[in-house]
Amino acid sequence: MSGVFDPGLQPERTALAWRRTGLALLGGSLVAARILPETLGAWAVVPGLIGVAAAASLLVAIHRRYRRHHESLIQGGDRSPIAGGRLIAATSLFLVAAALVSIVVTIAITVGA
Repeated sequence: MSGVFDPGLQPERTALAWRRTGLALLGGSLVAARILPETLGAWAVVPGLIGVAAAASLLVAIHRRYRRHHESLIQGGDRSPIAGGRLIAATSLFLVAAALVSIVVTIAITVGA
């Protein structure tokens, strides 16, 4: 294949955006694991570990997805976007759940104080 297959580097930009999302999730989880022990005690480890596991899963999934799409473009294959919104849906559901847990913890702290 001669020439640039993707002059705008859209797959690279998308992969970088997903990596930033995964790293932000990892950072937030580590901060939660550091701050929450004052209120939740030993239970603070649970949300932190769940968040770290979710961030690691997200980073692995996006790396595999980018590799698959990149190889397809290099080989001159299908240039259509990768179908499916499972990654977006799973990440959104996790973040909504984390927000709800944060709200519950905040209300519990406020009521308990």
